Order: sequence, then C-alpha cells, then structure tokens
Amino acid sequence: MPLIRQADVDEVKARTNIADIVGERVALKSAGVGSLKGLCPFHDEKSPSFHVRPQVGYYHCFGCGASGDVYSFLREMDHVSFTEAVERLAGRVGLALHYEDGGSAPETSGRSRLYAANTAAAEYFRGQLLTADAEEGRRFLGERGFDAGAAAHFGVGFAPRGWDKMLKALTAQGFTREELSTAGLVSTGQRGVYDRFRGRLVWPIRDVSGQTIGFGARKLFDDDQGPKYLNTPETPIYKKAQVLYGLDLAKRDIARGDPRRVVVVEGYTDVMACHLAGLTTAIATCGTAFGTDHIKVLRRVMGDDNASGEVVFTFDGDEAGQKAALRAFTEDDRFNAQTFVAVAPDGLDPCDLRLQRGDAAVRSLMETKQPMFEFAIDRKLSGFDLATVEGRVGALRAAAPIVAEIRDRLLRPGYERVLARRLGMDPTEVHSEVERAARGGAQTSRHETVTRHDTASESGASSALAPVTLASLPRTADVAVERDALMGALQYGHQVDQALLARALGAPFRTPGLDAVREAVAAAPDRTRSGWVTDAVNSVREPYRSLAGELLMTPFPARNEEGAVASTTDLARRLIMRSLQQEKEELLGAVQRVPADSDGGRALRMRLRDIDVERQRFTES
Repeated sequence: MPLIRQADVDEVKARTNIADIVGERVALKSAGVGSLKGLCPFHDEKSPSFHVRPQVGYYHCFGCGASGDVYSFLREMDHVSFTEAVERLAGRVGLALHYEDGGSAPETSGRSRLYAANTAAAEYFRGQLLTADAEEGRRFLGERGFDAGAAAHFGVGFAPRGWDKMLKALTAQGFTREELSTAGLVSTGQRGVYDRFRGRLVWPIRDVSGQTIGFGARKLFDDDQGPKYLNTPETPIYKKAQVLYGLDLAKRDIARGDPRRVVVVEGYTDVMACHLAGLTTAIATCGTAFGTDHIKVLRRVMGDDNASGEVVFTFDGDEAGQKAALRAFTEDDRFNAQTFVAVAPDGLDPCDLRLQRGDAAVRSLMETKQPMFEFAIDRKLSGFDLATVEGRVGALRAAAPIVAEIRDRLLRPGYERVLARRLGMDPTEVHSEVERAARGGAQTSRHETVTRHDTASESGASSALAPVTLASLPRTADVAVERDALMGALQYGHQVDQALLARALGAPFRTPGLDAVREAVAAAPDRTRSGWVTDAVNSVREPYRSLAGELLMTPFPARNEEGAVASTTDLARRLIMRSLQQEKEELLGAVQRVPADSDGGRALRMRLRDIDVERQRFTES
C-alpha cells in the first residue's frame, strides 16, 4: 500500500475537528475550559470518564486509559488501518492526498472497499426503485403510507429480480467478486455467484457515522422462497449485534432532546412511520433481539450518565412482542435512563397505527408508556390465576425477583407496594419475598465477583509495571506546581511565550513521573505545530505515558482560555524562579568552599549577582 505524504497526513488532521468525529459516536458535554466529556466507547461505564480536547486534537479515558488522536480513534472504533483512517478523513474535508510514489492513489484497502461497495449498491438499489420492474415495491410502500419523498429520505431501494443484475452493475464499476462477496452483497451456489438480494424492497443500514454497512430486504413476490426479511450476513464491517437501524438519522435529536429519549421499535417501516409522525429518535435492531451491545451503543449516543433520559420500547401486543419486551428487560439495569414500554391500542405496530389513526396516534404512544418494571411485573402476573390463594402465592414468587432487581433504594419499596396491590396481599409479605429473592441474587453476584477477581489475579500475576497516574502522585507543593505547569504546557503551550516555556522546562523536575513527561514536552521541536501534543505524549516512556495523557485531558483550573494561558505563563515563571533559587542555594554552599580572591570565587559571586538580577526581573514582570 503506498504511503501518504506526511504533509498531507498533518494537513488532514489540522482540518479535522476531533470532537466532530468522536461526537458521531459519543454524546459529548462541556467539561471545563476547552474540554468535553462523555461515556467511553472503548469500555462499558456508568459515568463519563472519556475526555476530548478539540484544541489539541486528543482524547483520553481516565477509566481504561485509552488515548490518542483522531486517527487512532478511527482505527480503534472502526478497525481500519492508518492509511484508511487518513483517506476517510481526507474525503470528509475534501483534500486530495498525494502518495510517496508521486501521484494520487484511489482507496484500495480492504475495509474501505467494503464501505465503497455498500455505498455503490445503495445507489444502485435506489435507482432501481424508479424502474418499471419495481412497481410492486412502490405499491408496498404506498400501501403503508410512504411516498417517494419518504423513500428517498430513508434511502429505500429495490433489488431487481434476476440472477446477477447488481453483480454485473458493480463489477462494471471496478468491484471484484471477492469484494462483493466479503461485503455480503453476493452469494455463491451451484450455478455460480449471484445477487444475495433479488426481487426485494431494500433498506440501507448505516452505522452511526452515516456510512452504509449492509442492507435489510423485504420479499415482495410469492415465488420468493426466502425468509420475509433477509439481512446482510456478518461481515468485517457489519455486526448485527451492534447495529441499530435509523441511528444515523436519530442521533442528533437524541442528543438534543430534553429529556434525551430513544424509541426502540421492531422494524424498518416502524422506524419510518415514527420519524414521519414526529418521533425522530426511533431506531430498530436488524434481524436480532435487542441486547447488551445495542445498549452500549445507545448509552454512548445518549450520554446516559444519569436517570434523566428515557428509553421507550414499543412492541406489538402479541406474545412475540411481550417476549421481546421481557428480553429487553433482562438488560434493563444496564441503562441509567428510565425505561418504559409502550404498547399501541389493539396491538398495532407504529406503521399500522399511523395508517389507521394518523401521526398524532403514534406520538401519543409516549403519553401512554408504562414503566418497564411495571410492564414486566404485569406480564409475570398474567400467567397466574389471582383469584386463588395458590395463584397469588405463585405469582408473588415469580414476580419478586423482578422487584429484587431494582437497585434504586427509593424505587424498590414503591414497586413492592405496586406488587402488593396487584396481588391484594400484605405489603410485609411481599417485602419478605423480595428480600429473599434479593439475597439469592446477591449470593450469585458474590460468586461471580470472586471468580472474576481470581481470574484477574491469575492473569495479572505476570503483568508489567502498573502505569503511573495522577491519583498515585504524592500530595506536596512541589508536585502541585509541576503537575499544573505540565497541564498548562500540554494544553496551552502553543499560546505561551516559547522561550519562557523552554526555559521553565529546561531544568529537571523533582517528581520522577512528572519529570518523564517534562522531558518529552521539552524535547518537542515545535510546540506551535498542529499535532505536536500527540507526538509528545506518545514519546513519553512507560510507565508514565498514561500520566501524560491524564495531564493533557484533565480540565485546567481556569475560568476561560485567556485565564488558562495567563496561569500557564505564571506557572512557567514560578518554575524558573524555583530553579534560580535552587541554583543560588547550591552556589552559596560552594562559595564557602572556595577562596574569595580566587578566579572561581569571583565567578561564583558574579553568578550569584546575576541570579539576583534575574529573580528581581521575574518578580517585577
């Protein structure tokens, strides 16, 4: 693969706002001067420890230690090569790249080709929806209340009937059969390679950044022997357990909502109906049940760090819909947001509800939503005859574990009373059964915790030296000055007088970890160049590199950027004054050991005089 010229690599990074790239996947909030924070996309967490500093183009997680620039973020999130990351961002900013062989090169790397193939297929399918052969597809959409504008908004297309029409169209554009097969667009049978989607209405499935990664296809013709819905198989870029249809369209309104609300529906047409009716935060899974990975994706997009958000599951009123709701409930405690279930009247799905009763009826689902715990309790109770003592006792034993799952100490007593009212039983009896269920679950949890601890201990027995962090530094005045000075240098060093900063960082620090970071910052050849901070942090020797990342990302103690620059300048002066004072003390000791009338004695006294002059100048400035 040809190498991209370094000048272009730097230019793409300089033109890219890392907050825009991270913000496509993580809801970011202000975290002090020049800093943003959100839930880490690299590990599961309940409160935000992932910080982004757009001004220096760097991110750092105080929870798992992940850090880097915009290129490393894309490489970790999308599993692309460095070249692919640069090429993708260059396309966003409209910069033509040049390669070391002297010319411009097209994207030829694997994953980039898969994205390109899916994008080309989406364009092909959209074009086919306008042909005469797609009449059945257009009729299907029209009968469900979707016009041409709706189809265009969601990118709906048509896969023509036949054996290999799409295959021929895309190979004519330069895609190989191997690339199309890896992308899940074609399959291989006894008669050779053929289109995976044929004679179907097709929805493009996009990742959170808006790139097409796969398709969902609905059969239209009776002679189609395949399933009602056929999705893209697992590919290097399509992981169905992590994909949510419509999230690329919904994410902006999710992040801006008050409260931040996500509406989870069951199908593509339900997402379309909700968005067109005004519920623009609707999303759906793609051929799989709502699970843990989906929750992780949503939590990051929502900024799910408190209970102010809402996740509303809408399901059919049939048995399958109820089971889907209960499956979602088993993962419910992973959300900080409040969770609800909304079941439409007569068991209608959002698409049919919109057709029969209009947009207002779809929006009214949010007014009739039921808390998830309450829904789960009712479903459990529905399987028992509550008119009998035996039925009520059985229902209590079945529903008590649900209430026991509630960790909020204020919520649990309330749901114990709800359960008691549903059963017509004494609240003390219900409380006792819930406590019994909770103790049983706690014993299991303790066992799992011990097992994880033992496993972690075994795996960590031969681990390398633990990284040094801010929390592990001594709490002394010297450490505070050195720490804050390095924070200022890393975050605002490009705005401070470079000669002053160079002198402040020229003398060794008294704290080993901070001194290792100082060496890297002092060695930076040009602290005004875009990207210098990333290079400096990456050059810090272990086990101090993580400490450098924390110093860069920890909010600087200042009210605004102007104050931060002034404070950094003052800290630099304090370091210089400290260095001068230390040198003076050493010289005063040396003066006692050297004859006053010797050349050495005179030189020492002259240097002492110069130090006093310098200190006076710094005091007055």
